Amino acid sequence: MLMKRIIVCLDVQDGRVVKGVSFRGLRDVGNPVELAQRYEAEGADEIVFLDISASVEGRHALVDVVRRTAEKLFIPLTVGGGVQDINDIGAILRAGADKVSINSAAVARPELIGEASARYGAQCVVASIDARLERRSIEMMAHAEAANTETKPVSRNWYRVFTHGGRDATEMNAITWARRCEHLGAGEILITSIDQDGQRTGYDLELTGQVVEAVNVPVVASGGAGSPEHIRDAFLLAGADAALAAGIFHDGKCTIAEVKRLLASSGIPIRLAQTASPLP
Repeated sequence: MLMKRIIVCLDVQDGRVVKGVSFRGLRDVGNPVELAQRYEAEGADEIVFLDISASVEGRHALVDVVRRTAEKLFIPLTVGGGVQDINDIGAILRAGADKVSINSAAVARPELIGEASARYGAQCVVASIDARLERRSIEMMAHAEAANTETKPVSRNWYRVFTHGGRDATEMNAITWARRCEHLGAGEILITSIDQDGQRTGYDLELTGQVVEAVNVPVVASGGAGSPEHIRDAFLLAGADAALAAGIFHDGKCTIAEVKRLLASSGIPIRLAQTASPLP
């Protein structure tokens, strides 16, 4: 049985780790290299490094920070933000990253996923999807009319894909896009709920579960973790393969070891955290 993974996310802006709510109100929480080392020592299974302003500013990822971070880690490192083409992906992997997360550039040119998968392997390609919940009653009524069925208002959840750090809306459905990313060659899907991001009220389990059902590659739940129980639910209720969290670890709300003890007691296969003292 494959082990479930706890992934710590480092959102980086101007060389510093930051955290906000629903991608807004960012505050400084530390040095990315030091935090990556600390979380590895505390038992994180992977680190995700996201240069959150690179795509918005139209620049490349901070490869020098990636290199300094990768040099200190023995666990997998995923890097995203500012990835514009196949050359950027190669530069990030050469800097020491194990995987590259692609979001805005893949939406703009989906072929990039296939190119990266063909050149570097699907295991190196993570399709990152930022999604927001919408209600589509009007659309459902239109479908009903077209099918000559009753036009009684029907409401269902529909998740819209956003790019450029949650700023730009698309006309894409997140579940459909996740399925296409897998077909193009992505080896993993990172699904983030913009609505839940930083709220600490739990992951969007419906969103995560729909993606899990739609694809056959590992799915990482992201956005909303506020307690060890929320992380447990992402595995037990939504079927995620990994859970990504940031704020609860940055602010000391709980430790990775505490989370893993709960997961183990709940029968979830997990690599238990080591007992070594964390780095200062």
